[in-house]
Amino acid sequence: MPADAKWYVVHTYSGYENKVATNIEKVVENRKMHDQILEVKIPMETVTEITTAKKKVKKDVEGEEKLVEENVKVEKQIERKIFPGYVFIKVAVTYDDDDQPSMSDDSWFVIRHTRGVTGFVGPDSKPTPLSSDEVHKFGVERHVIEVKYKVGDLVNIVDGLFEGYSGVVQEIDVDNNVVKVVVSALFGKETLVEMELDQVEVSED
Repeated sequence: MPADAKWYVVHTYSGYENKVATNIEKVVENRKMHDQILEVKIPMETVTEITTAKKKVKKDVEGEEKLVEENVKVEKQIERKIFPGYVFIKVAVTYDDDDQPSMSDDSWFVIRHTRGVTGFVGPDSKPTPLSSDEVHKFGVERHVIEVKYKVGDLVNIVDGLFEGYSGVVQEIDVDNNVVKVVVSALFGKETLVEMELDQVEVSED
């Protein structure tokens, strides 16, 4: 049975996310379980918090410079949990005869009995791994693509509706996994096509 790894989600008491993650990582370190529990993650996002505050500024009032209180905008960047009350854990799994993944009893015991964990996310609290789409959607794991082309390069389209055509790179947006290519395809007319980064490759011509 082939070995693999899947992301699971556990629910925690409010405010216990960091403690749960730290405690699991300590047990993994102490028991040398790095090959069973591979990663523990609390998805975070950076947001800009905008507030107003009173500030004294010098102003000319009727020909006389005075200190006047004014409301000013204050911007502060803070990090916050995307899914409060949840911790994501990447666990090694094996597959049964029906191709269903499951973690080892040791992994289950360590995670489930960590103080602050109330249960796995899944039917009847049964550990249910996230699908590939869910992993991507929740931002748990990013698939990093090495971009070997640049704006102005001639590239071949290797996947999608325009597979087999060539075009010139117009724009690259790595953060959003998007490349825009000008393709001369339909009746010689140039068309701007938006694709994923790995749908094109540098032309050898």
